[in-house]
Amino acid sequence: MVVLGHFDQPPGYGVNRPRGSASWLFTWTTGGRGRLWQGGVETSAGAGRLVVLAPGVPHGYAVGPGARHWRFWWAHCQARPSWAGWLRPYDAGDGVYAVTPASAGVHGRVEAAFRRMHADARRPGAGAPPDVVAPDGQIAVAHGSAARELALCALEEIVLLATAGARPAAPRPGLDARIQRAQELIDADPGASHTVRSLAEQVSLSPSRFAHLFSRQLGRSPMRALREARLRHAARLLEGTDLPVERVAAASGFASPFHFNRVFRERYGTPPGAYRNTVHGGSRG
Repeated sequence: MVVLGHFDQPPGYGVNRPRGSASWLFTWTTGGRGRLWQGGVETSAGAGRLVVLAPGVPHGYAVGPGARHWRFWWAHCQARPSWAGWLRPYDAGDGVYAVTPASAGVHGRVEAAFRRMHADARRPGAGAPPDVVAPDGQIAVAHGSAARELALCALEEIVLLATAGARPAAPRPGLDARIQRAQELIDADPGASHTVRSLAEQVSLSPSRFAHLFSRQLGRSPMRALREARLRHAARLLEGTDLPVERVAAASGFASPFHFNRVFRERYGTPPGAYRNTVHGGSRG
C-alpha cells in the first residue's frame, strides 16, 4: 500500500513512533523547517530536502525549533530495491538518508511529481485519474495495483531527481569547475547544436577565454571534445538500436552522413554499418 499527503503544520506538531514503522517514510520539505530523528540520528529539513527513514527503527518528526511552520510532502510505502544505490551516498546511519538539499531548479519538478503521485494514488480502477490539484491536507491511499505502480513510479522519479540534483560530482583536482560544467553539458546532450560561443555563455566566460582554458586543462579543444562525445553517442546508438545510419548521424549531431561516415571510420577503424554488424555478430535482428 502507498499512502501520502501534504501537510502544513504549526509549532507544536510532532509524531513519535517508539517502534518505528513497517514501511519506508519519504519526506520532501516545501517550506518552513522540520526535525526528524531515528535511532541515534537526528537531522533537520528545509525547503528542497528529501529525508528518508527506513523501517523498523524508532523514529519521530516535528516542526523544527524556532520554525513558524513545516510544510512538507510525505509518503509511506515499500521502497523499490533500485532506490538503494541512489540513497546510499546520503546514509547518515540508523536507516536515515538525509539527501543534500536539491538545487532550486529541481524543486518545481519534484513538486509536480508529488502532485501527480497524489492524483494517481486516487485513480478509480481503470478510470482516468482525478485532476492534479493542490491536495489541501487530503491523504491519498493507493489501493489498486495500477494506482500503486503509478504512484511508485512518481516517487521513483522524485528520489532520482532529489539525489541526482543534490550533490554535484567532485571536480577533478586542478580542473576549473566551469570547464567541468562545459564537459558535462557536452556529455549530457552531444547531439545538441553546441558551439564554442554557446558553451562559453553557459559557463560565464568569453569564447576566447573559454576555448583557451578548456584546451589547456583537458588537452583538446571544445569542438574536438564535442566530436568525441558525438562519436561515442553514435556508437551506443549503433550498438543498441536498429536506427538507420543516417538517423544515427543526425541524432548524434552530424549534419552530413558523409562526414559522419568518414570521422566514424577514423575513430573506430570501420564504417558505421560494419561496426554495427560486428557488434551484433553479423545480425541486425
